[in-house]
Amino acid sequence: MSDTVQAPPQRRASLGTSEGEDIFGTFDINVAKRFLEILKPHKRSFIIAVVAVLISATCAVMIPALIGRAVTAAVNRDGHLLDQILIAFAGLIAVYATAFFMEQWLSARLAQRVIFDVRRKMFDHFQDVSLSFMDKTHVGRIMSRLQGDVNALQEFLESSTGAVGDLAMLIGITAVLISMDWQLGLLTLTVLPLLIIVRAIWLPFSKKSFRDARDASSTANSALAENINGVRTVQESRREAVNFELYKEKAHENFVAQAHASWMSQIMVPTVDVLTGLAMAIVIVVGGNAVLGGRLEVGVMVAFIFYVQRFFDPVRMLSMQYTIMQRAMAAGHRIFEVLDVKVAITDKAGAQPLADAPATVEFKNVTFGYDPARPVLHDISLKVNPREVVALVGPTGSGKTSIIALTHRFYEVDQGQILVGGHDVRDVTLDSLGKTIGMVLQEPFLFTGTIEENIRYNTKGASFDDVVRAAKAVSAHDFIMRLPDGYQTKLGQRGRNISMGQRQLISFARALVADPQILILDEATANIDSFTEQAIQKALKVLFSGRTCIVIAHRLATIRDADRIVVLQQGRILEQGNHDELMENGGLYSHLYTSAHASFDDQVVAVTGDSEFATRT
Repeated sequence: MSDTVQAPPQRRASLGTSEGEDIFGTFDINVAKRFLEILKPHKRSFIIAVVAVLISATCAVMIPALIGRAVTAAVNRDGHLLDQILIAFAGLIAVYATAFFMEQWLSARLAQRVIFDVRRKMFDHFQDVSLSFMDKTHVGRIMSRLQGDVNALQEFLESSTGAVGDLAMLIGITAVLISMDWQLGLLTLTVLPLLIIVRAIWLPFSKKSFRDARDASSTANSALAENINGVRTVQESRREAVNFELYKEKAHENFVAQAHASWMSQIMVPTVDVLTGLAMAIVIVVGGNAVLGGRLEVGVMVAFIFYVQRFFDPVRMLSMQYTIMQRAMAAGHRIFEVLDVKVAITDKAGAQPLADAPATVEFKNVTFGYDPARPVLHDISLKVNPREVVALVGPTGSGKTSIIALTHRFYEVDQGQILVGGHDVRDVTLDSLGKTIGMVLQEPFLFTGTIEENIRYNTKGASFDDVVRAAKAVSAHDFIMRLPDGYQTKLGQRGRNISMGQRQLISFARALVADPQILILDEATANIDSFTEQAIQKALKVLFSGRTCIVIAHRLATIRDADRIVVLQQGRILEQGNHDELMENGGLYSHLYTSAHASFDDQVVAVTGDSEFATRT
């Protein structure tokens, strides 16, 4: 098993508000400005959508007034006026329907385009962020940014133009009510302060309820995902019943929290309905007496009733929009927090591509630590010559994986210099460095897709014949052809529908198609059986041919043919040489080999002064 890279606790990255924290955010002018920056390329569509919203809101405000005038004309038996009003009403309905359709269509289209831009920016950014950031950040939180927070932003964008219409409608209805009869209008609006008071009391309780519901949902989903990912361990341990009881408890907590949140969210609906009824009662009682007294026309009272019914719809919608805006503010803060993560590993100005350079790797007095205060490599100096096979051995935590990660410039050194082809890796382009150095990991990552697509994953110009030749060279062709669809066989998630050894052979074929000058292998035979290892050893000889190779190995039997073996201990080079030289030196390597230890992880290394010795565990 290769060294694992773990960030120390004090360096663990934070993406700000976690999924378990408050999901509501107050209005942030900086987040709002960045929202507007995102909208800039779509300014024309946004303006057209807002115009359509305002037209539909204006039509909605005019409709009750026309109905009122129609009632007055009917009462007065003015048929000519009634016909004119009905024609105007039909035209108004047509304009309203057209504007409403344009509003809905443009708003949805605008939201989808903006969200497409945001998702693309986030994905592109995550492709470039340094591994030091990825090492310290939970994948679940990253996925929450890409899914949950982006969805919250999409919901806000889809409803934002509607909020403009609701506000315009609210202002228009208020103005019309007061203009038609200011006394009755002001009396009708007296219920509005009561609604504001109820809302102010309801909001803190609802926020806590919604937060608890999201916490419970996150906990239940995490437990479900963990159980699914570890289903093999669950079944082999026969933990199904125990896990079901544990999950049932979390699911019940989620049910209770969601039910309470639903109850809280529904409180405002009957509250608004009651206030609507109260306003309607005021209109009927006061307006009815005014009609009977001859001070108010019947048509005006009818219009008032329609306006009261419509008045609280935008109030309800704006109340909901406020909650959506709060979620969007919190989501926007987290999204922009991700987009603001600095890309530490970049091409510096004037970086040159590696071209026709000798295939060498050299470490000059390199010191490095994932936490600079705790180095894992100490003053490492090492040179790998062209076409030389160098094996790195040592116990877990000795720095083997750190060396290969630095060679590919996944991280920056704290001190010293790393040269590839005689050039400092900081002075060459990352693209050319990636083409020069190929890597085969201990557990190869295969992507969902066909075997052919996986083999030429990092070589766009490779033909099918190139893929087949590479597969034959590493002894993968025969097993591929035995699969149902050969090279077009679809691989499942991470290639789980084929064996570990077969996955490894496909990764070798991928490396061979890429044809790198320098090849790095990270314990390529660690998790496979002896029979499969024989096929892989043959494949390795093909891969090593004509290339500079750095091999991480734990099992000593797999490296005795290396040109040079470098023994690492606690981030320092303890000894180096070929197998025979190290055996003659009588050092740690010789001790382990003659003691029949299978790997460096079968022993404990102690340090006394300047001498090192190993004891059996």
